[in-house]
Amino acid sequence: MYFDQYYMILIVPTLILSLIAQIMVKSTFARYSKVEPRRRITGAEAAGILLRTNGISDVSIEPVGGSLTDHYNPSKKTLALSEPVYGESTIAAIGVAAHETGHAIQHARGYGPLALRSLLVPMAGIGSSLGPYIAIAGIFFSLPWLLNLGILLFSVAVLFYVVTLPVEFNASSRAIAILRSNAVLSDEELAGVRKVLTAAAMTYVASALTAIASLLRLILLSRRRD
Repeated sequence: MYFDQYYMILIVPTLILSLIAQIMVKSTFARYSKVEPRRRITGAEAAGILLRTNGISDVSIEPVGGSLTDHYNPSKKTLALSEPVYGESTIAAIGVAAHETGHAIQHARGYGPLALRSLLVPMAGIGSSLGPYIAIAGIFFSLPWLLNLGILLFSVAVLFYVVTLPVEFNASSRAIAILRSNAVLSDEELAGVRKVLTAAAMTYVASALTAIASLLRLILLSRRRD
């Protein structure tokens, strides 16, 4: 029976880390979804304040279904906030809304890593979904060119995950700084926001580590078949 030691050594630990990160972000969000801010403003209202403060008037704020489905679309200039964020007045809602607004501010300011991530999206999607399978097929059929193609495609996906890290961390730091400078939240409330955003950031770190470990596994498997 074939035993993939690289999967056990490299992939399994990162998958466990990803699971822990998902549990952390959900539990932290749930905890601070029960804490109301002194200013009874919703996530959508907080996003509006931050956009206006930064002189951004061409970004629309829209509700989107689901939970933790919040995102900023740079091509459409839309800030989509999930149901527990858009109309809720909680520390968690304001924190998530401010973070996503941070992406809109990055876009307006021409933040380099965000622009690079947007360029990588099409190829990253292809590389993530097809790259590993193409590489494994190359190993199975002993076709080095197919193996190298798969690794190359997946490398673009890995680059996307790595570039995502500074984009997400910067958006969170912008959010906290703007909330503080505009006295939207108190220092105690900002501490709660920081916990929510730190937990969310761990999911991106776990995803990046999983992608890097997967790429390293493919490279090691290719060398073992040489």
